[in-house]
Amino acid sequence: MSASRLSFILVGLFFSLNSPLGATVGDWQTVIVGKSETIDINKASIERTTSGATAWSRVMLDRPVNDVGGAYDAMQAQNLYDCAARRFTTLRRAYFRGDTLVREDVVSRQRPNAIAVGSLDERIFNVACATSANGSADASVVPGGASAIGAALGHVVAVVAPPRLSQARNEGSVTANLTLVADREAVVVAETPKLIILPAIDKTAADKAAADQATASVGKKPLAASPAPLTPKVSSSSLRQGAESLADKRLRELHYATSGPHKAIKKRPRAAFLGNDQDDLSAPKIGAWSYDDEGGPTRWAKLRDDYAICATGKRQSPIDIREGIKVNLEEITFDYKSRPFRIIDTGHTVRVNVGEGLSLKISGKRYELLYFNFHRPSEERVDGRAYDMVMHLVHKNDEGQFAIVAVLLEKGGENPLIQTLWNHLPLDQNIEVAPVDVIDLNKILPESRAYWTYMGSLTTPPCTEGVLWMVLKQPVPVAAEQVAIFSRLYRNNARPLQPSNGRLIKESR
Repeated sequence: MSASRLSFILVGLFFSLNSPLGATVGDWQTVIVGKSETIDINKASIERTTSGATAWSRVMLDRPVNDVGGAYDAMQAQNLYDCAARRFTTLRRAYFRGDTLVREDVVSRQRPNAIAVGSLDERIFNVACATSANGSADASVVPGGASAIGAALGHVVAVVAPPRLSQARNEGSVTANLTLVADREAVVVAETPKLIILPAIDKTAADKAAADQATASVGKKPLAASPAPLTPKVSSSSLRQGAESLADKRLRELHYATSGPHKAIKKRPRAAFLGNDQDDLSAPKIGAWSYDDEGGPTRWAKLRDDYAICATGKRQSPIDIREGIKVNLEEITFDYKSRPFRIIDTGHTVRVNVGEGLSLKISGKRYELLYFNFHRPSEERVDGRAYDMVMHLVHKNDEGQFAIVAVLLEKGGENPLIQTLWNHLPLDQNIEVAPVDVIDLNKILPESRAYWTYMGSLTTPPCTEGVLWMVLKQPVPVAAEQVAIFSRLYRNNARPLQPSNGRLIKESR
């Protein structure tokens, strides 16, 4: 028996013993009903943890979906719910065809996701947290419109092709076009989980702390031998009266529940992992950077030591391309063929990964295509003009050097290749969709291969320099509707222009 076959059998045995498959039909409780799928939660799998609960949920599809590991019609996911912080983290996923396990994934990059108020994620969250607190809970079945699965994909990852692009996304989360027939509170009839779960309070210690504070207020040293941590102020009048108001009591309890060293918490941009525009090149897939707020471009260099060159570098990208010298540039030799692809919304851009064997050749060196992605508007400017979008094709050679080809996109007719990609847009961030379709990148390249070229950098952290840039001069048309679809995901994901610092720019004659 081969090692891979034995591994698959062991995985199947593991899930048969540890997944909700061993539960009876009555253990599954339907939470959402859509036109082509049903979303359930397994009540028997809910287990209490120190901060909340773990639970299994599943999506039952009305038709099988083709996948690299085999077709499946049901998906299950185990999630860890932080009931106090209103977050969940996906731990494992499994894909089934009937009762047969097709494949399973242990999530290697486990990342907490916020629960949006009123979302379908919240409906499953309420069941899990209410059950863990009270031992049982009931949820009303909520019928959904087209593809109700969209907002629950944090719990069970589904690849439903093609997704409906009429769905709206706000700040990185998809809200499916649903027709809800029940109020949000009707989903769970058990007690709604509290936002702050406090541990048991030692009343003796609390009273002693209150007395110490009252003593300190009249100029005497507190009884505690060590300096007391910062404590919310308690009304002195209520202390003199020997009775505390309810607000004072809650403040005191909150202090004891949260006392200890306080760490500054930095705001994380959405979907920080897998976020870099060129994240496979040299930087770890971490770094709380974004295009706005605290992690915006002006602060990238301060976020991590290895991002410092974002501010100190002299060959940064993008730039305003102007005053190039016209010469007989070597033609770029593209070796692109039809290939399957995988598409993912990284939280910073839409990125398309391709298989091996696609490359370009320039200056006697071969660069293999790693992936390509999109920015709106174009990061590059040409004599001050920005285009509607740009596609960056990121290549790397055997010496570790990088070459990026920029294809400028401007509004015009519909682009068939772009439409194929948009047809398979993931319904949520950090979900990689692997369609059965193939793409031929030759069809996205303009007829004229004339270009501008200069030495620059990555346009996202870590802003590594020494990157060969080739910007094709002839823009490629893309429909206004196709631009609008991308703008619903990313209204602006372009780094501001960087100083050219006298760099030499060459262009084809």
